[in-house]
Amino acid sequence: MENGLLFWGVLFFLIAMLVVGLWASKQIKGDSVNYLVAGRGLVLPLAAATLMAQSVDSNATLGNTDLAAEFGFWAGASLPIGLALCLFLTALFFAKPLNRMGLVTLPDFYRVKYGRTTEFVASIIMVLSFAFLLAGNLVAGGYLFQAFLGSSYVVGVIMIAAIVFIYTASGGLFAVAYTDAIQVVIAFVGSILLFGFVWSTFGLDIPAGMGPFAFEQLTSPASGALINWATLLALGLGDIVAIDFMARVFAADSPETAQRACFIGSAGTIIIGVPFSLIALSAPRILDQVGVAADGPLLYALIQNVVPPLLGLLVIAAILSASLSTADGAILGTSSVMAHNILGIRSNTPSRGGDKLLQITRVMAIVITLLGAFFALRVPQTGVLLLLAFDMGFAGLLVPLAGGLFWPKATREGALACIILGSLTRLALFVLMPVAFGIDNTLLYLPNSVFTPDFDGIPTLISPLIGLVAFFGVSNLTYRRVRSTEKSLRRELLQKL
Repeated sequence: MENGLLFWGVLFFLIAMLVVGLWASKQIKGDSVNYLVAGRGLVLPLAAATLMAQSVDSNATLGNTDLAAEFGFWAGASLPIGLALCLFLTALFFAKPLNRMGLVTLPDFYRVKYGRTTEFVASIIMVLSFAFLLAGNLVAGGYLFQAFLGSSYVVGVIMIAAIVFIYTASGGLFAVAYTDAIQVVIAFVGSILLFGFVWSTFGLDIPAGMGPFAFEQLTSPASGALINWATLLALGLGDIVAIDFMARVFAADSPETAQRACFIGSAGTIIIGVPFSLIALSAPRILDQVGVAADGPLLYALIQNVVPPLLGLLVIAAILSASLSTADGAILGTSSVMAHNILGIRSNTPSRGGDKLLQITRVMAIVITLLGAFFALRVPQTGVLLLLAFDMGFAGLLVPLAGGLFWPKATREGALACIILGSLTRLALFVLMPVAFGIDNTLLYLPNSVFTPDFDGIPTLISPLIGLVAFFGVSNLTYRRVRSTEKSLRRELLQKL
């Protein structure tokens, strides 16, 4: 691929994102509600585009192709399908009621339903998990700069982090929504054109047992069924409590817009992500034909050696768009949770310089960007970081959210028991597992002889069940005690009267 074309093309793309983001900052007008939830005025096209952009990250593109090529269609396609399932379920059950509540951040729900302590604990877990999510997407951007622009990995991570920080901290959700809309169009067009080029030029040659109809990948543990189901469930259910997704649900201009945007985002995620899985199945044969061995991400090898330069530039922009669109949502969502829910600054808190929540959120954006860059430089892997982020939400946060909306007996004690036990169980099992979702655990592993790679995938399934049992058990016990206390107080009051 022509380096000059690539360099100037990527440079133009990044400058365009900065310009759009800085232009969007004019709509903030010193108001934290405008900054955090775009004034609750996102119309359907913008809401759908930004939801779709948040679901298409580096794992759904680069990770998807590498996994599908090595282990089969469902190993890779589980990533975009799981994210699409998340948006579909959010549309069915969560979008309308949560939009009606007028929340600023997702932890606000835990405060309204369960109190300040639950809000604080849930917020800590969300911040940690989204620091991993941010880091995973910075890793992908760092490797892209290293592979195609001749920079070092460290320089790539720092540049991506700085660019995303500037336009996100300036324009908030308005900047994120407008840049996401551009990025998702690029990702959509790049995915479709790449699939069309591969199909028309080389054809789709799907090895036996590797394709979408090889359902043993979903039924046989020997074919990776446990890992594939763990991926589907971690993304399909765990990502429901993603702070970036829910910020867009809150920002929609009506409950109906929020629901429709989730449905459209779900379909778009499938359309963008699944073609990468199908391309991956033919990629090894194509690279063999041109006499190239993949050194690094499979998709990069195709772009460098097979794809025409202009199409290659578009696909690189699509991959970069996927990383940027998720990174900006992670920075904005996490910094708002740190300021609003951990530090306890509310949107109506005045200060000499204006809206205090707006000011502190921008300061926290610096903190979370530095933390994400630190993780990206220390653990240069996308898969472990990204999937651990989703798993944490699935293990401890989903059940209290659903229970708080749909189960009248949900209590603060039950929610805290679920959040603490579910999350700690998942972290403990992660530390004890040598692999996570088929990827070597280089982040933090304590060697032991009990948990082997054969156990991979099961921690994702066990941890939420432990949290679920704790939630229902403790809620039932404490609800009966609360009801008994209320009855006693009523009897005493009647006796006094």
